[in-house]
Order: sequence, then C-alpha cells, then structure tokens
Amino acid sequence: MTFGVNSAPGMTLDTTHHKHQNLDWINNLRVLAMFMVVIIHTSSPLLMGYGRVPLSDWLWGDFYNGLARFGVPVFVMITGALLLPREYELGDFLKRRLGRIITPFIFWSLVYVAYAWYNEDINFTPNIWADTKMVLHQLKYGAYYHLWYVYMLIGLYFVIPILGKFVRNANEKEIVYFLIVWLAVMFLAQPYLVRFNPSVDLHYFVGYIGYLVLGHYLTVKQFSPRFTRGWILLIFLFTLVLIVGGTYWACLQNKGLTLFYEPLSPTIVLLSSSVYLLFRFTLIKWPAWLKKARDFICAYTFGIYLAHALLLDIMGDPDYHISINWQFCNPSVSIPLTALICFAAALLLVWLVSKIPFVGKWVSA
Repeated sequence: MTFGVNSAPGMTLDTTHHKHQNLDWINNLRVLAMFMVVIIHTSSPLLMGYGRVPLSDWLWGDFYNGLARFGVPVFVMITGALLLPREYELGDFLKRRLGRIITPFIFWSLVYVAYAWYNEDINFTPNIWADTKMVLHQLKYGAYYHLWYVYMLIGLYFVIPILGKFVRNANEKEIVYFLIVWLAVMFLAQPYLVRFNPSVDLHYFVGYIGYLVLGHYLTVKQFSPRFTRGWILLIFLFTLVLIVGGTYWACLQNKGLTLFYEPLSPTIVLLSSSVYLLFRFTLIKWPAWLKKARDFICAYTFGIYLAHALLLDIMGDPDYHISINWQFCNPSVSIPLTALICFAAALLLVWLVSKIPFVGKWVSA
C-alpha cells in the first residue's frame, strides 16, 4: 500500500473529473464513513452514561464519538459530488434513485418492527386494522433510531434535480455565495448565538442541502499550492480537539452532549471538510485483493447502515449471552473492536440477504 498526491492544486473550479481517480478515493472515503457511523453508535451508550461511568472510560467514548462525527455529513457530501454534476431526466432520476433506497428501507424497517415485537416493545392484537396502523406509524416516524438518515436522504433526492441545475450552471462565486449563506444561517442557529438570529426567513438555506453543494465544491475546486495536506491535517486535529474538549466542557457545565456533536454545526462542517479533502488529496494504491474487498464493501454500504443497529443491539444484549460492546474490555480497544465486528457481521448479513431468490438484490442495497 503506497500513498501519493491525488490531484494537482490550482486556483479554479475543475469540472472535468478524472472519473476513475475520483471514484477510487471516494470509495475509500465511503467505507471509512460507514465504519465511523458504526463507531458513533457503538460509543454512544458509554457517552450517555456521563456521571455514571468512570471518567477515564467516558473520555474514550467522547474521543471516538467526536472523531467519528464526520460519517453522515461525508455520506451526504459524496452524494452531492456524484449526483449534482450529472444531468438526469426528472422522472427517471426519481424512479431509479428513490427506488434504490425506499425498497430496502421498507424491508429493514419491517425487520425492526418484528424485532421490537420479539422483544415485547410493541404488541400486536387481534385487531388487524389497529396493528396495520401501528406498523404504518412506525414507517412514518422511523422504526429504529438510525433510520432518520433515510428520511433525510429521501428529502435530499427530491431537491437534487433542481440543485444540480444550479451547480452545473453557476460560477464559483455563486456557489461560494450559497455556501456562505448556508454557513451563516447555520452559525446563527447555534444555541449560543440563536438570540442574534434575525426574523429574516432563510429556511431555504438550512439543513443537509448545504453538504450536497459543499461536497460538489470541494471535489471540483482547485486550491492554492500553499493549501497542503499538512494544513488540512492541522485543521482536522484542531477541530477534533475542539469537539472532544468542548463536549467535556459542556458536560461539566450541564449544557448537554449535542453542543459540539450536532451535524449541522460549524465544528462538524470543518471536521467533515478536512477529512474529505485529506482523502481527495491522498492517492492510496491498494493491493488488487484489498481494492476488490473495498469495492465489495462499497456495494453494500447502504445495507450495512440499515442492518448494523440491529446487530449492535443483539451483540450487546446479555440475554443473548454475547455481550460484545464497549464494556467487554477497556473502551480504547472495545469500541473500535466492537464496531469492527459489527461492521463485518452486517456486511455478511446483507450479502446473505442479497442471495435470497427474486427479492434479495432489491432489499440488500
């Protein structure tokens, strides 16, 4: 495995992608982002135990959770980088893209409903209509905690055809203007600045839509030669220290855990952008077998996302006599090891589901 520079810096927007190179580093980033999501959900139970667990353990949870917070934003940035530059027929885009996520989403949502019934968290009755409404309620609001991402992604897919026309026809100044307004609105929405938020209606610039444009921009932007990977790494390390240290400070001040972890916050934008650029400017030459394994994982990342929370819950439930979670050894080791086991198990599960005759390929994502 060797490392090199992935693209030469300049000063303009380069809209002529080298597709094979872009796909290569984006696939590296996709696998890492998925693993970071599993890290977040592995370390979160420890993080939520602030004041009830040893501080030395909790700080490891804080570190890993803060480190992994770029996972979901980077997923959205990759979506923007891959989809916004392309031209689509509107109906074809919605049919193909929404179909690829809604079918596996419904399948796994029903799996989580069945799991909740098995755990006696919900109960079915002889009243079929009441049971149907309960299941529909689960589908409407989310059958498990991590499925919020899919609802957000569906909303983004509705706006991508329109947003794509904007970025394909906009110059750099106009794209930067969009991002500046998005960042300003996000900045003023933070709890410590919300009192300065004016009554001007700027909700058009809120939410994950900005990550779509940011991903596209950071993919095509040609940076100054002075903006090296060293500077990007410093930004990453500074932001990581700010997030981890700031979260500890917020807990000491009884301000909660989300102040620095919120995905739509300046700290997470910086963290996500620095990771994104580090991968863009670093060319990793994998051995052929490892590259094949990476591409195999990439084919199932959405399925891994949908399935991993179920496996984490089963792995950590003492009733199943497995008890693989952050508690089985020191959290410095148990958190990444548990996440790795869960990641591999989810990949295996989704691959097996894909082998189900007739329906497997539609629900395995």
